[in-house]
Order: sequence, then C-alpha cells, then structure tokens
Amino acid sequence: MTRVASGPAGSGEADLWCTYAAVRTLAWLGRTDAVDDRAGVRACLTGRRNADGGYAWSRGMASDAWATYYCTQALAELGEAVPQADRTRDWLRDTWSGEAYGMTPGQAPDVWATHFSTRTARTICGDTVPDRAALTGWLRALQSPDGGLCWTPGDAEHGDADVRACYYGVMSWLEAGSGDPPPWDVPRLVAWLRRRQDRDGGFRFTEAAEVPCLWATYRATAALAALGAAPRDPAAVIFWLLGMRGGSGAFVRWAGYPVEDVWAAFCAVGTLRALGAPTGLVEAPVVARIRAVACPGGYTYREASLAADALTTAAVILSNGGGGDAAARTWLEGCQLPNEGGVMYMPGRGAEVRCTLWALAAGAFAGDAVGRSRIARWIVDLQNPDGGFGHWSGRGSDLVSTVSAAEILRLLGVAPRRGLDAERLLGFVRSCASGAGHAPVPGGRPTLRSGLQAHRLLAALGHPDASAVTRLLAAHRVRGGGWANEGNRMPDLLSTYEAVLTTDRLGLPLDGSPVARFLDSTDRDGSTAWTPLAPTGGGMLADCLGGLLRTRLSRRRRPLPAVVLS
Repeated sequence: MTRVASGPAGSGEADLWCTYAAVRTLAWLGRTDAVDDRAGVRACLTGRRNADGGYAWSRGMASDAWATYYCTQALAELGEAVPQADRTRDWLRDTWSGEAYGMTPGQAPDVWATHFSTRTARTICGDTVPDRAALTGWLRALQSPDGGLCWTPGDAEHGDADVRACYYGVMSWLEAGSGDPPPWDVPRLVAWLRRRQDRDGGFRFTEAAEVPCLWATYRATAALAALGAAPRDPAAVIFWLLGMRGGSGAFVRWAGYPVEDVWAAFCAVGTLRALGAPTGLVEAPVVARIRAVACPGGYTYREASLAADALTTAAVILSNGGGGDAAARTWLEGCQLPNEGGVMYMPGRGAEVRCTLWALAAGAFAGDAVGRSRIARWIVDLQNPDGGFGHWSGRGSDLVSTVSAAEILRLLGVAPRRGLDAERLLGFVRSCASGAGHAPVPGGRPTLRSGLQAHRLLAALGHPDASAVTRLLAAHRVRGGGWANEGNRMPDLLSTYEAVLTTDRLGLPLDGSPVARFLDSTDRDGSTAWTPLAPTGGGMLADCLGGLLRTRLSRRRRPLPAVVLS
C-alpha cells in the first residue's frame, strides 16, 4: 500500500534487487530455510517473466538481462524450477551483439549485461556463449592503460576502470568456460585492484572514489580470488569489514551510514567467502536482519515500514503541488551519498538517472549549490562513448536515460548542447531512428514514447521538428482518448503523459477533451490506473502522473514536469 504523508514514502512492495541479495546471502550461509514466504517469493519472481522469455524489474516492464539474472538465480538458489528455460535461452541469444551481451536486444554491450547473461546462459539455460573467441577479444579490450578493467572497450580508451567492471569482466571470462588463460595482463590487473585497498582495509571503486565501501570491497576481493590472488592486506579487510557492523550485528555499507541494509549484508558475506574466512560469527545477526526486511513476496532494503524510495517520495511531493514537505526533500537529498553525485532509488545502492530527475523535479537541492554541482559533474561524466546515457554508471545507452540526463541539466540551468558532447549525443539519438520511427535503443522496435523522447532531445539540441511530432502523435492517438505506445488501440498513462508533455514543450496546440476522457477511463475511486483495462489503481506513481495531467487541463494549467519512467 502506497503511503501518502509528510516525509519520505515507499511502495511497500518487494524489490527485486533486495530479494535477490537476501536469497543469495541466505544461500551462501546455508540458511534458505529462513525464507519464510517461499511460495510468495517464487510467485513474485516468476511473475516478472515476460512472454519473450526474459524477466523484468517489475510486472509490465520490458525484459532486461539484469532482471533475468536476478529472477532466475534466486529461483535456482531456492531450489525452484525456472519455467521454460529454453525461452529464456532464446531471449538471451537475441541480446548478443556479435561480441558480447547487451542489456536488451539491440542495446550496445556492456560488462554488466555480459556478466549477467553469460552466467544465466550457462547456469540456468545450459547454454554457451555464441562465440567464445569474439567474447574473449571483447573482454581483452576492457583493460585500461593503468591495468584495471572498464565497462566497455570505449571506456577503456579513457581509462575509466572500476572494481565492479573488473569483477564482472573476470567472472564473464570464467563463466564462458573457454579454458584459455585470462585475456588480460593479469599482474597489472591484480596490481590495479590491490591499489584500490584503503589504508584502513576497505576498497574503493576507483582511484577518484571518495570513501571505501562494502560493495567495492566485495567486488575487488572476489575478482582477486577468481584470478588466484589476494588483497594487499587480507587481515585489514576483515578488520575493516567487522567495523562496518551496526547495532544489531548486521552491516552498513559505509562508515558513518546508519542503516543496516540487505545489500551490505550481501557484500559482507560475499567478501568473507572470497577471502576464505569463516562466516559463523556474522550468520545469526545477518539472518535476523534479512528476516526483518521481509515483506509480502520478497524483501526490501530495510524494515518495510521505513523503506522509502526516491521515485515514490518525489511522486508524493509532485502530487501535493510541489510545495511544502521539507522532510521529504531532505530525505531525497540524503539519497546523494558518497562516490556518486546522483540520487539513488534506495539509499545504499547506485545512483540512477531517472531517480535524480524525479528528485530535482520535486524541488530537491533547490538551495544546495554544492549538491547541484555534484549532480552536474556526475551527469557529464556519465555520457557514454556512443553519446547516449545509461541507467547508471557503466550501463549501455537508451533513450529514456538519455532524455533524463538532458532534462537534469536543464533543471540545473545547463543547456545540454553546452554541458555535453552535443555531436555525440545527436549521433546516439539518430542511431535509434529508422524509417518507422525511434526505438529505445539502436535496432529496437519503434514506439511512441521513444519517438517523443527523441524529439524532445532533438529540440534541446537545436533541431526541433514540430511536423514530425504532429504526425507521430496522430499515428498513436486512440479514438476514445489518450495515446498508445504501440499502434493506436490501447492507450496508457505513460504514453499519454509524454504526449501532452511533448506537445507543450514544442508549443503545439492540445485538445484537452480526449485527454480528459482517457483520465476518466482510468479513474479507480480516486486512484489512477495505468490503462483503462487495469482493474485497480497503479499506485503513487500512476496517481502522481494522473493528477499532474488533470492539473494541466484545469484552469491552474501548471506545466508538466518532464519526468519519465520507460
């Protein structure tokens, strides 16, 4: 149940990342008996499976490799059968670029996706990578001049190494099972990883990272172990790690951070295992903490009643007209944590582009020049070699993330064509185009929302095309009201919101009557459904977007915030 109140808010639902981390940690400890709602977890995981064989972060979203890995691996850890694994195998093959894996079909490969899909193909589907030699060459090209591994070969040209990329690259090589030696200069890779160890014992993501954290420490120690090496000072790692315990005996991610969350437990146990150290000392408090963060169908990151997230909290603020609620804004600003300048969906995980956009749209950081500057630097550094942006650091580019990044800069008072490499950005937008329109990623299937996002980007870069937008909207307008993302039969809230947003942004006329009819068809006793066929309201995010559209059509006629979801 969504909480609408002063202060931060959350959906109250199980989170896939948290659920995977909880199940994996319990499996490492030999304690999957502590999964109290096994049937609910199984149903939640299998319910994310799409007809194409892949899995999504939540029901109704598109499949991606990360969600597919988490769902199938968690099912396997619980001893549950993965339904129709052959369909999952076929979907994974569709994400193969010829050298490595993309997060979705058509998306440029990155080492995150390559790791997830290589492991899923082998351990779940009993498959091999389509071309081991090509994958080996792609992995070899990840090594930067200073020895570390990067997210993509393009990033390696700039030396953007990260301990997470090192881990994912090394594990991809192992899981591919070629039997060949590692394709890198291993002494230089090991030396680079060892240099990331802080004098207190923990590891940092990169040379520039502000503080050591458990996530970096787990990935670094596990990568070293897979290479047959060890940290510079293993005893110091354990001493530092045990110092990350909170009041219950479970773990926090950084020194000074107060929340013992599920990711910190996952990383702490993973680190101990990578070092060959016993886990008995931490087993009882970790298991107790994981049980404490359970919720129907899985797990969240902390106690469910306190598990706020950035999207829901921003939606509450926007639903209330954007005024007041200083506590909620303060909480959003607290989601900007060390090592990354963006806002995290949930504190303790990675900074995400969409969440940063929603936070800024809700008024966070309005009087915080330092925080705004950190966000701007983070966005500029996040631009991929192909000119676009991914969901977060190291992810392949997509239009949703790219339009979010450009809108973030606009809210910060920076013109995208000045703050970014505009030519590369324009090149990425054009690479998503075909004769049928724009797709979320190059080579994907064109949709209305991708086309609208592309045209807002083109307008921001000085290439507006009002005629093309008019034709696009006409092609997807539904006779009964609203717009459809594909075709013109089933309207949905996200597409209708972006249609009105883009109409306003390009100064086109809007007939509000069909929009009002669509909103009436999605009204569910004061809540808003995602589509006219949905039997119930879609939660706070749907209520927020529906309310903003109603206000736009009213006499108050507030401009729509340029927030996006997919």
